[in-house]
Amino acid sequence: MDITRINDYDDPRFSAPALRQHGCYLADGIPCEVLILSEDTACITGAPGSALPELIEAFRFHAPHITRFMDEQGQLLQCFPPRELLSLCLDDIQPSQFYVDEEKLSAVSSFIRKPEDIIIQVLPHEGRYISLDGHTRLYHAVRQHWMTVRAVVETADAYIFGFVAQAQKRGIHTPADMMLLSHDEYNVKWHQFCDDYFQRNT
Repeated sequence: MDITRINDYDDPRFSAPALRQHGCYLADGIPCEVLILSEDTACITGAPGSALPELIEAFRFHAPHITRFMDEQGQLLQCFPPRELLSLCLDDIQPSQFYVDEEKLSAVSSFIRKPEDIIIQVLPHEGRYISLDGHTRLYHAVRQHWMTVRAVVETADAYIFGFVAQAQKRGIHTPADMMLLSHDEYNVKWHQFCDDYFQRNT
């Protein structure tokens, strides 16, 4: 089963809410959606039964706090043990990215209404927490003058410490320090950094 995540925000095969949440996938070419309903529950539509295990696994890679998956009729498809959610101060979070995509920030801003809506993945490190994802959501929290977000603890590959070192070298120590870029500029600068970094370190 080939599961492909859709990262665009304008695709007529999918609903706008699912696109903004990055919950749209192709399962062997079949469009399907995973729409987050609450802090631990999501609804799956369009996915054939044979695709569910791999689709859910792909989705939970980005959202491990989602542990209950329902169909459109509200029937439970699969559930996992609940995850502990931490409440973290923004100043205790060390970004592992430098830039924020303006287009993605607009999408995130359309469905995040309060600090509790933000749940990111973090890695404890030297008395603080490295953000492994959710940098756009963190930047949205900064702009809303929120003080805390929620998080789940995850592991990470060793490269993340290299990314953190590069962030700190650029003066990025909290989410407020990240730089907002246009979509095109973000794609050029961030993807170029990643390509160069992995070329140097592999």
